[in-house]
Amino acid sequence: MFSFVISYLNFLKYIPLFPHVFDSLLRVWVLVTKPKLLNWLDEIEGEVLNWQGTNVSIHKYGGLQFNYRGTEIGHIHSNGLLDVLYTLKIKEVLLKTGRVSNHHVFAKSGWISFYIKRTEDKKYALELLWLKYQDIHGGNTESHRVYLVDYQNAITLCEPLYFPLLSSVRLLLEI
Repeated sequence: MFSFVISYLNFLKYIPLFPHVFDSLLRVWVLVTKPKLLNWLDEIEGEVLNWQGTNVSIHKYGGLQFNYRGTEIGHIHSNGLLDVLYTLKIKEVLLKTGRVSNHHVFAKSGWISFYIKRTEDKKYALELLWLKYQDIHGGNTESHRVYLVDYQNAITLCEPLYFPLLSSVRLLLEI
């Protein structure tokens, strides 16, 4: 249903409050069909709010938006779709992992989309958000270095482009 509305009825986002009503209906649908997903979304929200300087707001096209000092980290729609904006270079690296996809609307931009479908996806969603949080929070302090990002243990330096593609390994960020 979400893909259909985004693909064929995308113009409806310009109707005041429509995206929020649609997202609320998605939330009700998820409550009935996948109640665990709502728990995972609440857990993600709780974790992100523990990060220094973060808050949440309602995203302009529906969903929950995570912010760091006024800058969007990413947002989650009520169907479990996480959207995060990275640089095109970072997006390219993330796409190679095979776990994220191009944004459902802005495929040629730095936006990525990731569906939270299983318990382990919750952890990966947090990793994606932490990667963006570190990019915003840490700034560009060192240039031309590649980092592994671990949202529990801060940042660990890694050799450029030599890393195992394991789900336990955090993602690359080239600053």
